[in-house]
Amino acid sequence: MKIEVNKLAEYFAHIPIEVEGIYRFTQKPGKSWPSYTEAFPGFVFPLKGRVEFSFNGTPYIFTPGKVIHGGARMELAEKGSDTKWEYLLVLYQTSGVEPEEWSFSSSHFEMQVGYSPRLYDLLERLWKVSFQSGGLPAFQTKALFYNVLEEVFTCVRNQTNDSSKTLFDQVSKYIHEHYSEGLTISMLTKQNGVNRNRLSYVFNKYSGMGPGDYLLSYRLNRAKELLVVENVSIKEIALAVGFSDPLYFSRIFKKQFALSPSEYRKRFINNPY
Repeated sequence: MKIEVNKLAEYFAHIPIEVEGIYRFTQKPGKSWPSYTEAFPGFVFPLKGRVEFSFNGTPYIFTPGKVIHGGARMELAEKGSDTKWEYLLVLYQTSGVEPEEWSFSSSHFEMQVGYSPRLYDLLERLWKVSFQSGGLPAFQTKALFYNVLEEVFTCVRNQTNDSSKTLFDQVSKYIHEHYSEGLTISMLTKQNGVNRNRLSYVFNKYSGMGPGDYLLSYRLNRAKELLVVENVSIKEIALAVGFSDPLYFSRIFKKQFALSPSEYRKRFINNPY
């Protein structure tokens, strides 16, 4: 189902809702799943990994950078996953009369949000406050859920506007914060709902290099900083900046800077400038 974010925002602005439950799961491949969704509609916020499900026969790929909505008691089937994946599930219910043209709570759809540090921060706060009891935590839970929806709608709007600069800022910021992890270009494209050509065009436009070269350059420059300020081995530095093979790291470092990591350290350890 193709969703119009303005209509969805209008729906949640006018239809009273109550948060019914907030759940966080980490699932391993091979786990059996129920045949139907929960008794309430809800939003799934993928946090890590990748898995494919279908709602009423319609397939969806769950990865970070997306938000998936499912209606109550829909047929649910897992298509398969070869990785561990983590997600946050927020169930809600509506009250009052729901106009027929606004039957979102009984629909399934996905939204491309891209990478949003604010969204992940809000989800973490929502998850933590859900453990607390009392009137104030209940109020905070509802307020945070609306803040989450606001951020989702804003991110979707930015994605829809197809802003090249916004895309570059999102992806480059993600690289700066996660360069030590096993990032791949395929992962970055899926998280942001774009193809490889689009991502390559944006990075060449704003950085003068493709996303792969940008990631490599950022890792190597972080390695240069560590070599002159940290008393750790070359192997540890390689791992710290995202290289699983220290020999490859040394080879690519020398190709980039005309000095091996150990030679660079010896030359600049007392004079990094």
